[in-house]
Order: sequence, then C-alpha cells, then structure tokens
Amino acid sequence: MTVQRQERNGSRSGTVFRPGIAFIGLLASLECVSLGGQACLPSKAWAATTERVVVNRFTGLAIEGFDPVAYFVDASPVLGLPRFEASEDGVVWRFRNEGNRASFVAHPDIYGPRFGGYDPIDLARGVTVAGNPRFWAISGQRLYLFGREESRDTFVSDPSRFLADANMRWPALQETLAR
Repeated sequence: MTVQRQERNGSRSGTVFRPGIAFIGLLASLECVSLGGQACLPSKAWAATTERVVVNRFTGLAIEGFDPVAYFVDASPVLGLPRFEASEDGVVWRFRNEGNRASFVAHPDIYGPRFGGYDPIDLARGVTVAGNPRFWAISGQRLYLFGREESRDTFVSDPSRFLADANMRWPALQETLAR
C-alpha cells in the first residue's frame, strides 16, 4: 500500500483488533478441522487427485482423451476421436479407431493405465499425482503414466524398485480417492 493510501485510510501496521476478520478466521479453522484437514489443502491439488482414474475436469475424458491402446499398437500417444468412445466404470475413454475401442472394451484391465494413470514414482512415496499422457512407459505389458519426464526416466532405469512400493501403497491410496 502506498504511503498516501496508508495516511488516507489510517495505518494498518498497528495491532488493531478486527472482529469480522477474527470471526472469518475462526470459521475457516473449524471447517478445516471438521473435514479432517482436506479443506486446508490447495483446491487445485485436491481436485486433480480425487478420482480412481485420472480424468480431465473440463472434458470428462480419461487420460486427456488419448487412446490407451495406441500406446501398445503404435508405440506413441495418439489422441482419440469423439466418434470412438467407450465408458468403463463411469469414465469416458476415446480411441483412434473401432479396433482399438473393441480391444479396450474386451480387456480394459490390460490396456488401461496401471494405477489409474497416477505416477508410480509418486505412489511409491505415498502421494497421488496425476500422470501426463505424454510421459509414458510400458513395462511388463502395462502402461504407466508419469507427472514429469524425469519421473519416467527414473522409473525406466529400474521399474521393479518403484513398482514394489507403488503396489504396496496403491490399495490404501485408492481408498482415499472417489469412486
């Protein structure tokens, strides 16, 4: 605040008790405690990691609309088309063609990203971080998505090291995510 504004409005640097602000602070802290601390989390982080499968909040599409079968068939991320969609467990998936759609519908557990598209490096640390479909790897015939390119590179160097911890922590973390 400029000096002129401070003089015009009175200095706020002193310890002036403001009951309205104190009441709002009290309400906020009570809300935080009543919700078990979740209301205190930054809303962006909380909202981005509340589903069992990573879903774009604006489009409602799983893994940003990328075709999960294309990672196996084309060895690259390919955007799916609106005319080739399938719903699995309440999540909308897009595909590049009808063949990829049919393969996924027949075997969603094989073609869907492991851990619902959450980064296995972060899961191994006990944290759910949404994976980015552009940072991916296939290991043991399973698709893994990563939040950062560095995480992917670390995972590829020794997948079993991270998968042991991620597999151990995933059931408990999965229970904290919405159904």
